[in-house]
Amino acid sequence: MRALTATEGFEVERDLLVVVDDASLSPGQPRFRARGSAGGHNGLQSIEMALGTREYARLRIGVGGPPQGEDLTDWVLSGFEDSQDEDAVLNALPRLADGVELWARDGIEAAMNRYNMPLDDEG
Repeated sequence: MRALTATEGFEVERDLLVVVDDASLSPGQPRFRARGSAGGHNGLQSIEMALGTREYARLRIGVGGPPQGEDLTDWVLSGFEDSQDEDAVLNALPRLADGVELWARDGIEAAMNRYNMPLDDEG
């Protein structure tokens, strides 16, 4: 991480997009954010500690939540139990790749404006 942030001209706020899973979003649902808290996500907490800031863009991809009584960590580190959830995420990947391309070309605000809505409402 230090080599990346030490690169001449590199700006964390502009040049870094972190992509993570999110159990609070429906499978395949994207959520671009310009900055924010880790929200209990261990991976984002680790990145925040390494960067020393919360000021970096992130793309959260919904994977759905665990069944009642199942540990969240075990849930997100295991394979999909429901093939419909897996299909929803896999089917969203081309669209998510387009979102990442839009972020790279036009910035996080453009990606947020275009992709931050439930999949059912995107038409």
